[in-house]
Amino acid sequence: MEMREIASGLQFPEGPLALENGDLLICEVAGGTIRRIGRDGRMSLLARTGGAPSGLAFGPDGYCYVCNGGIGDFHERNGRLAPHFAPDVAPSGSIQRLDVETGKFETLYTHCDGKPLIAPNDLVIDAHGGIWFTDHGKVRRDDRDHGALYYAKTDGSGIKRMVTPLLGPNGVGLSPDGNHVYVAETPTARAWRFDLAAPDEIARSPDAVLGSRGHLLCGLGGWQWLDSLKVDAEGWICVATLFNGGITAISPDGKQVEHVAMPDPFTTNLAFGGPDMRTAYVVLSSLGKVVAVPWARRGLRLNHAR
Repeated sequence: MEMREIASGLQFPEGPLALENGDLLICEVAGGTIRRIGRDGRMSLLARTGGAPSGLAFGPDGYCYVCNGGIGDFHERNGRLAPHFAPDVAPSGSIQRLDVETGKFETLYTHCDGKPLIAPNDLVIDAHGGIWFTDHGKVRRDDRDHGALYYAKTDGSGIKRMVTPLLGPNGVGLSPDGNHVYVAETPTARAWRFDLAAPDEIARSPDAVLGSRGHLLCGLGGWQWLDSLKVDAEGWICVATLFNGGITAISPDGKQVEHVAMPDPFTTNLAFGGPDMRTAYVVLSSLGKVVAVPWARRGLRLNHAR
């Protein structure tokens, strides 16, 4: 497979967002920053958000919304960065709103129903201006938090917890018709589908898993975890895969699974872009790199892309 290096020297990159002018925005989880990578490959600092930014998406107002996990604890081994256990007491995370023209940002949400967000991880914004985002929770040496799926308004007017508990929810995406939300759980290597009755309402169906209202789309075997995801134009769910480093593409019915290998066991995310949306910008986090590879199917254009 043809692979072209876009950027290197990043501090555990995540959350790529391809712009229509050919630029790429990227989070540095270990650096607490967001950078812009130009079409010419030049990289510039866009914002120092602090914490551990890991997900980006544009809203209908032109602002970029950021999932910030609050803290990123890493260790280095053989020249590579890898996540480490969170400390017993760690800062909580937030949803931030970023002006990509000026680099100025504000914190939009830190709590839901009086309880702090723990570690927001990935997000997707629907056509109505609603943010679906996962809270991964934090993993400490002796225990971990339950995670959850949330829905919040980009205008700051409301946030609610939609599904809990989830075990390490990470990637989140919407089907092309906007009728389904997909969530990837990291340590279980399971991808879930939630059917929507309304933009902010998960449907109840008799064959859904009791309690979660979710449908198991796919469960992967072996030693692999799931990270962030994007959906392509044909509705395939493309999930960055840890340890078995690469991108795992799952058909909308969950019956077909394809794996595209990458040279990093910490392949954490991807974004579709390019003139024909057939380029996948893949994040090789422990190597600190972003690469571009041709993709078999056209990527889905995100709502409010700019």
